[in-house]
Amino acid sequence: MSVFRAAGWSSSNLFAYEYNSYGNNITNARGLASYVDQVKARTGASQVAIVNHSMGGLVSQYYLKVLGGNPNVSHLASIAGANHGTTAAGACLIFVTCQQMYPGSSFIGQISAGDETPGSTRYATWYSPCDGVIAPYSSTALEDGATNHLVACQTHIGFLTDTSVLTQIANYVRS
Repeated sequence: MSVFRAAGWSSSNLFAYEYNSYGNNITNARGLASYVDQVKARTGASQVAIVNHSMGGLVSQYYLKVLGGNPNVSHLASIAGANHGTTAAGACLIFVTCQQMYPGSSFIGQISAGDETPGSTRYATWYSPCDGVIAPYSSTALEDGATNHLVACQTHIGFLTDTSVLTQIANYVRS
């Protein structure tokens, strides 16, 4: 969040939604819907910007597309999101969240069918061939009008401290 503060964002306008990483992403997305409503009520804003990482891509996409949350969201920035799944989820298929994250799952089918970028929300992604977790790495990119940023070489966790990428995102969600 310090990169966002350095880019001019007030701490009172930065929020973090925490979800159950081993739970059901449908439940997580419903929780996100409730959280967005709370943030809007607290701030008086008519819309929020969402920045997600990894599995947060699935949670956000389900909220925006299936639960109809896109009118509440001005911008979506997906950092190394598992937007089309990842074969790495094969290592944890005992968890429903990994089953949902596996390419070809019915969950992935639901969020990727038709228009992947519904509504007036502006969508952008950041992904890298050096990710190491999202496989294939191009799984993060969204179709249908998203701005997709290929980062030359960044690891999955490295994105979280990449000040260059985070500054781009802080400026993107402000635009």
